[in-house]
Amino acid sequence: MNAPGMSAGLSLLSAATWGGSDFVGGLGARRGPAMLVVASGHIVSFLFLVCICLGAHLPLPGRHDLLFAMIAGFEGSLALAVFYRALAMGAMGLTAALTGLLTALIPVLYSFVSYGFPGPMTAVGLLVGLTAIWLITHTPNREGPGTPPIALLLGALAGTGFGFQLILFKIASGGGLMWTMTSARAAGSLAMILVILAKPPKLPWKGFWQLGVLAGMLDTVGNLLYLRATQMGRLDVAAVICSLYPAGTILLAALVLREVPSKRQLAGMTLALGAVMLLSA
Repeated sequence: MNAPGMSAGLSLLSAATWGGSDFVGGLGARRGPAMLVVASGHIVSFLFLVCICLGAHLPLPGRHDLLFAMIAGFEGSLALAVFYRALAMGAMGLTAALTGLLTALIPVLYSFVSYGFPGPMTAVGLLVGLTAIWLITHTPNREGPGTPPIALLLGALAGTGFGFQLILFKIASGGGLMWTMTSARAAGSLAMILVILAKPPKLPWKGFWQLGVLAGMLDTVGNLLYLRATQMGRLDVAAVICSLYPAGTILLAALVLREVPSKRQLAGMTLALGAVMLLSA
């Protein structure tokens, strides 16, 4: 398989793993505060990564790579806190769609500026992928109040933060995948602790950590797959395919919880398959 095909395949695996992480994390959030679920996954996966790096005697990367990885982890965790706040403010459909679209769009624009425009087939694949992300994540709110403007603003900030995290991961990936992820998790754990201290979640603080740890491990694997994908191919291609991860969450919810996807989401998933085929060529 050619390098673009390998990159697209790794990105698809990353999307599937991230989708599984969100599904498991969502189950955990039904049992305890969402921030505690995320924090437990961040902290335990950080300790696990440290053991791997030290046990394997992996050489430390340069300060430049470590710094960008830590910034990515810290601001990405803050973006997650902002995203949860946005979702809690009202109708989730438009907010989640805006966040998901910006998460993919910002790395695409950065890639255009840094590496030039892709070929025609790749460009069409990117456009189809962005459309698929919108369809998968946007659930029209037919009942109840609309989305408050402040929720859309926070959703846009969260999507911008996630998008820049993907860019920073790409920049830091030259220093070695494991140390990059370890540095990001260290900073991300610190950010989550600061968020929890600033606004402690409501009780009870129990019954969440097992699923939180599993979600954190899946998220870590997804991040490593994404990092490797960016090393083998274009950033914009990896970012768009990886940002299709809500499809994995929706499919798991359908299989496990019997939650039926909407026609809009199914159309988005069909487009997503077409986008992956175009971007793999």
